[in-house]
Amino acid sequence: MTRFEDMTRRHFLATTGVALGSAPLTLAQANPSVPATKAKLAIDGGEKTVKSVPKLGVRWGDLERARLDAMLRQDTLFYWKGPQTTAFTDTFRRVCPAKYVMPCSSGTAALHIAVAAAGIAPGDEVITSPITDIGTVVGTIYQQGVPVFADLGPTTYNLDPAEVERRVTPKTKAIIAVHLCGNPCDLQALKAIADRHGLILIEDCAQAWGAKYRGEPVGTVGHLACWSLQNSKHITCGDGGVVASNDERFGPLLQRFGDKGFDRVKGGLYESFATNYRMTEPQAAVATAQLERLESIVQRRAGLGERLNRGLADVPGVRPHGVDPRDRCSFWFYFLRMVPERWRCDRAQVVKALAAEGVEAGAGYIPVPLHRNPVFQKHAFFGGRWPIKELGLTTMDYTRHETPEAEAILSTGIRLTLHEAMDDAYIDGAIEAIRKVAGHYAA
Repeated sequence: MTRFEDMTRRHFLATTGVALGSAPLTLAQANPSVPATKAKLAIDGGEKTVKSVPKLGVRWGDLERARLDAMLRQDTLFYWKGPQTTAFTDTFRRVCPAKYVMPCSSGTAALHIAVAAAGIAPGDEVITSPITDIGTVVGTIYQQGVPVFADLGPTTYNLDPAEVERRVTPKTKAIIAVHLCGNPCDLQALKAIADRHGLILIEDCAQAWGAKYRGEPVGTVGHLACWSLQNSKHITCGDGGVVASNDERFGPLLQRFGDKGFDRVKGGLYESFATNYRMTEPQAAVATAQLERLESIVQRRAGLGERLNRGLADVPGVRPHGVDPRDRCSFWFYFLRMVPERWRCDRAQVVKALAAEGVEAGAGYIPVPLHRNPVFQKHAFFGGRWPIKELGLTTMDYTRHETPEAEAILSTGIRLTLHEAMDDAYIDGAIEAIRKVAGHYAA
């Protein structure tokens, strides 16, 4: 089977053209071979391409207010069998059918619960992405596991299965697949690796609310899956998360690993050691209402992202966001890459030029791959020390850890803001602005 990263742009256009429908396009979008405009750049005193940018306003209202009003009439705000937490769990199952669901205090908490339930022990290795929020690996480190960073696909920005396989050792226990920007990972390939080596596959869906892999919700292929409800996510209750599983080995453990190790179904003595990651009823009330908004939010974002991909497919020096046409990306943001040798200026100048044209754009995403941060370079996780390294349970040396594609992605990527309040006119203007800037600076 042809990997998406190896698809030609012509094949990409042919397949996405069928999959994405027939939304009206400008001449440049319908025929990407049309040369980029030579109009004077706004940064040089020319006319601005995008006259206004739609703003994302308040994202909550009557639905949330009704839930909160009901919550205030309750005689308890505790999560266990609370009306709001129960409603959130039931509503979540409509988004992602999972037998076991544990609402919790954050996406970071959800990932910690997942790796604890998976049995990550001192010295166990967990393969994951070097481009992600540090919350992806916090739980692994607290369980005294060892994050191992595998390299990424050049345009999907997700784990390259071949690189994952190369990182597997006898100490490997799990894979955390991060659906970056809401773009589904190659879950079939990653699950095959997990099955072949007896590993646990955990999906980090923090940025991927509403994303679909081969028509099914993300979170349904891995053994465990985690989401974030932090304020910047597609839906939010300020801070919150959820971890879910259909696997009988791990699902029954989720509640106790989010609730200080206490089994609220059976009761009894503590048989597990865990921290308190419980969600509150006020959080659950808002989150339940937000779930009712999810599909309309994601449909809009997916359509706008697909429109960008079509319009940028053949812009000189640009590599659009690589989304497999069989999947639905929920576009937490849109990420394109410059091809440096095709430009006569650096990325900073391109971003300045786009901003002058009225496009909401920024350079890169996180500053460096996770393992390039000082806390990793110094192995200074606990009081400036890393006990498992001192005890000889790992030989990991992050100063020697290499992920060259991830480095290249961060040094050449341009982040475009994308949200559901934007319209086709803004996206078309952004496409025109990018083509205009490329027409001036692309070699």
